[in-house]
Amino acid sequence: MTRDDVHDLIERALEGRRLLEHPFYRRWEAGALCEGELAAYAEQYRHVERALPSVLSAVAGGLADGEARDLVAANLADEESVPEPHVALFESFAGAVGARGEAAPTPATAALVDLERSAAAADPVAALAMVCAYEVQAAEIAATKSAGLSAHYGVGPAGTRFWDVHAEMESAHAGWSVRALADLAPDPAGLLDAAVAGAGAWWAFLDEREAMAPAPA
Repeated sequence: MTRDDVHDLIERALEGRRLLEHPFYRRWEAGALCEGELAAYAEQYRHVERALPSVLSAVAGGLADGEARDLVAANLADEESVPEPHVALFESFAGAVGARGEAAPTPATAALVDLERSAAAADPVAALAMVCAYEVQAAEIAATKSAGLSAHYGVGPAGTRFWDVHAEMESAHAGWSVRALADLAPDPAGLLDAAVAGAGAWWAFLDEREAMAPAPA
């Protein structure tokens, strides 16, 4: 399977599920989020961010030696230390938007985290396909979030740094997950199914944020 093959399958998986097309992110971009929505978002996204290192570690540990494993391990190293642990960077954003220190995961958040963790433990290639369905969108998503925070919500550079780092890093690492999947040559149908599942879980995460938005005055 070539990188183009993998990319085409991921693009199919994202049809109707591209996160920047979701109403929640469109409202974020437009400066139309209500008071408290960014805080609630951060409180839930925190669970996903905290889970990512363990997901990547499990994926790397489940792969044989080779390029794919090296790529996952490199991405994990960046997540844990470049320019500092990303869970720590995230807290600067969370604090800037007024997130509480701890909040229980809501159903869609728990489902997203559980899906990625269970896949990483049972089928690292499927888990990598799920990660890829997000990663191919990640640079643009991060850049758009940062721009919206600065333009509409009064969040300064310290609060946007998490997203700024990801916008730059994901641009520099563009396609790492596609390269890894191409190296693994997975079954195309299985790759597509896993990517659809991952993209769907992320879409449901945003659906929940939208459903929990305050009613218009």
